[in-house]
Amino acid sequence: MKILLASSEVYPFSKTGGLADMVGALGRALVHAGHEALIVTPLYRGIRERFPELRRVDWQFDLPLGLQQVQAGLWELARYGEARVYFVEHDGYFDRAGIYLEENLCYPDNAERFIFFSKCAVQLARYLPWRADVLHVHEWQTALVPALVLQQREEGWGKPPRTCLTIHNLAYQGIFPAHAFALANLPGQYFLPDGVGAEYYGQLNCLKSGIVCAHSLTTVSPRYAREITTEELGCGLDGVLRKHAGKVTGILNGVDYTEWNTTNNPHLVSPYSVERLAGKAVNKRELQRQVGLPMDDKIPLFGTIARLTEQKGVEIQLGALEEMLNSDIQFVQLGSGAPEYERGYRDLAARFPGQIALHFGYDENLSHRIEAGCDFFLMPSRFEPCGLNQMYSLRYGTIPIVRATGGLDDSVIDFGQNPDMANGVKFYEYSSRALAKAIRKALAIFGEPELFQQFRTNAMHADFSWGKTVGEYVQVYHATLLE
Repeated sequence: MKILLASSEVYPFSKTGGLADMVGALGRALVHAGHEALIVTPLYRGIRERFPELRRVDWQFDLPLGLQQVQAGLWELARYGEARVYFVEHDGYFDRAGIYLEENLCYPDNAERFIFFSKCAVQLARYLPWRADVLHVHEWQTALVPALVLQQREEGWGKPPRTCLTIHNLAYQGIFPAHAFALANLPGQYFLPDGVGAEYYGQLNCLKSGIVCAHSLTTVSPRYAREITTEELGCGLDGVLRKHAGKVTGILNGVDYTEWNTTNNPHLVSPYSVERLAGKAVNKRELQRQVGLPMDDKIPLFGTIARLTEQKGVEIQLGALEEMLNSDIQFVQLGSGAPEYERGYRDLAARFPGQIALHFGYDENLSHRIEAGCDFFLMPSRFEPCGLNQMYSLRYGTIPIVRATGGLDDSVIDFGQNPDMANGVKFYEYSSRALAKAIRKALAIFGEPELFQQFRTNAMHADFSWGKTVGEYVQVYHATLLE
């Protein structure tokens, strides 16, 4: 099949989270599985400098955006064994310091920026000599694409591609004032509350438009596909999703093990494997040294890598650490976010010197070293559509401690579920007390070397490779084409 993937971020060119990892890996996996895959994404600042092999395409976008005409260029990157990537060039929209925001403030023209990008993706799908069978879009930034395809079909596009929308995180819906709908140049019926309408309490809701207009929907884990139809986790769209539940499929994200591995990884100081684990202890000591913690194999080392938001359970993690740091443990944190959460970590570090190491921001090298050097990885999310760090942790032999929600529940096995296959610790209640209890369970496991070794062995044998996952997407594409 021929699949065109449209995403606002794609690793290794741009990244704010798991969306970029997923789209980049899916494109590669489709190619390896024998399909033809192209990716379209914006040309953000710095991409051309980091990837000098980019080439300009003889293509000029000239598209209506409300009452104005907007022009843009196109670049491409073709590499053996990878999906060809097209980059939409518009300096005003994409040559900025951030992708969606700066200094924790969203760009005020995000509706304009990503509606334009969506129109460019549709233009490529319609006029490239290479004709896609499926146009697979991701998140709210490209969720108007299915409506734009329907409109152009009504206006004479003879055989447009079928559309598939992946919801990575329902909490982000692309909600804008009603007047932003005019930027799409869609007929009025595309803004009605019912039918194919994008209206949501008097505002434009890009994700709602995608849900009602796309031929098929996927989420990034089976449990999340069920959770988003509930009032608790439906983020106001649970009714819409229940109405369209028949076209929703939950597919757990895969992991790119060429990038996330322990045997051939330039970020790690010592390779290791499930058969030869000595190198993991070397990585632990090096991580302790690098972040300024006492170098001691006998002290259990906990880590976390996350945006500091409510979704990630930062509040209950701070409360649990307040209690558990009275034990002989260490904790390393990587990530940034809400100022009040950053202050909370700084306060803890001041009160527990020598036990906490903090790094605000993102560092690819340090993220691999945390995954490899820690004994346990904390993911106490309030909700988690899929999560990737728990899967990285499993492959790195670092035992994940997770709240049983979304993809965390789908990918981690607790001792209470299966003692022989257990590879992590789960808790259910969203509270500091429940997380602290889970950490105490982890300490008990750490205190029994044979049991700890069994958990690590099970963890490192877990397989979330894209070679398995891509087949589920291909099944969705096939079903979409047969409708």
